Amino acid sequence: MLRDDLLLYAVTDRTWLGEDTLEHRVAQALEGGVTFLQLREKHLTGEELRREARAIQALCAARGVPFVINDDVDLALELDADGVHVGQEDMEAGQVRAKLGPDKLIGVSAHTVEEALLAQSRGADYLGVGAVFPTGTKQDAGAMTFDTLRAICDAVTIPVVAIGGISGDNVDRLRGSGIAGAAVVSAIFARPDARQAAADLRKKLEEVTAP
Repeated sequence: MLRDDLLLYAVTDRTWLGEDTLEHRVAQALEGGVTFLQLREKHLTGEELRREARAIQALCAARGVPFVINDDVDLALELDADGVHVGQEDMEAGQVRAKLGPDKLIGVSAHTVEEALLAQSRGADYLGVGAVFPTGTKQDAGAMTFDTLRAICDAVTIPVVAIGGISGDNVDRLRGSGIAGAAVVSAIFARPDARQAAADLRKKLEEVTAP
């Protein structure tokens, strides 16, 4: 079931909202077919972040879409989120599992086969792998080769989500890599019609990930 949930993985970013709200943009994205959502708002803290998280968690719950929080294990625990996603510089998967318990989802960012295998051995449920294309979201993330992406997918038994610079124009280049889906930021949240952007991407990803 988790593999299917990871088809169209949206990562929030309020940078492009203008006068729109993140809640409205997320609601549009969910209506368009987003299957998994990560709250990643680096510039929100404290009660402001909690309010945003609760509101978006409710939107996801209403549609049966898994909701995870980036990095903040304590907040995920406090809100009873579906899980958390951590990077290589954050708390490692084994420690996260010890805090969250056996039933929560743990995603881990990986850039090499070695990192992927280690994350899997320590209890990760899925991997976020990239950047598969150049991206402005993470300025220090160099693009990964297709062969490395495919090698990671072949090496692990847990699902892999490609991330980094993915759009409707280039997602077809990931065909045959073995990914379960793609994680996108600006391809949805920078679009004024997030509903249509999500619908278009989901259709393409269904084709790209088909056996």
